[in-house]
Formats: sequence, C-alpha cells, structure tokens
Amino acid sequence: MIVVQLFLEFTLLSFIAFGGATALLPEMHRVVVDQHHWLDATTFTHLYAIAQAAPGPNVLVVTLIGWEIAGLAGALATTLAMCLPMSVLIYLLIDRWDSFAGRRWQQAVSLGVAPLAVGLVFSGATLIARSAGLGWAGVVLIAVVVLGNLKTAWHPLWFIAGGALLGGLGLI
Repeated sequence: MIVVQLFLEFTLLSFIAFGGATALLPEMHRVVVDQHHWLDATTFTHLYAIAQAAPGPNVLVVTLIGWEIAGLAGALATTLAMCLPMSVLIYLLIDRWDSFAGRRWQQAVSLGVAPLAVGLVFSGATLIARSAGLGWAGVVLIAVVVLGNLKTAWHPLWFIAGGALLGGLGLI
C-alpha cells in the first residue's frame, strides 16, 4: 500500500533531517521522483514553491508531497513520519544528552551537525534551482541578492519585491 510506503520512506528520511525538511530536498527528490516515480520533477518543484510561499513550517513540503501522492492519508502519513520518530527519540534522549555536556565527543557531534545542515540546505537549493530552469538572469539575481544581504542592512522583503518586479516584467 502506497501510504505505508510513504510512511516508511519518510520515517527513514526523518532520521537525517539535520537542518529541517528543506535540507532533505535532494533525498526526498531521489526517493519520490527518481526511485518510486510518484511525482515528476516539475510537480516536485511546484510543491516546494507552494510550501515556501505559504506561511508555516518548512515541513509543509512533506505534507504537500504526501497529499499529491495519496491524498489526505498520504499527507498525514508523510507528516507524521517526518515529525514523530525524531520527536520521540529526542524526548527520550534529551536528559541523557545534557548529562554528557562538556565531553569531547558531545562537542564534536554538536559542532559537526552545523556544517552538515548547511551543506544539505545548499544541496537542496541547487536541486530546486536546476529544476526551476534558472537562466543566466536567475543566477545573476541570486548573486546580487546574496551580496546585497551580506553587504547592506536592507530588509529581505526589498529583495523579494525586486525579484517579484523583475519576474513580473518577464526579465526572469
């Protein structure tokens, strides 16, 4: 049954969700599009765009993927699979984790997770950019926004508005 498959696949994904659901985009794409062919790459990208445009947590993309594949049961299965296993594991281990504070291996794990999460997020961004078919104008826009965010104190909404204007004019 497809709902059970969804639950099992997303349960496995939940155990490597350092950086949240967005960090798992390449692996979700591999499982959902390449391995099982439940969605095509365009639909996957559209679901991600909808999830990012909607208010709420990043895990919304998982719910939308489940909904698209198997309706309400799929949405519930994927969301529960992504949230429940790690929540239970963290609940059971949080007291033990604090008892290891200051130990070398605990610090190594804490420090090692950050670059892993950043790498996974960049990998996801690359996947979405490729799927969206960004041309040279899109790449230039990304570079301008990144540099603008780093070098100015402008609010990010100004960059979003600029991108929307360029898109509305058909330049991107």
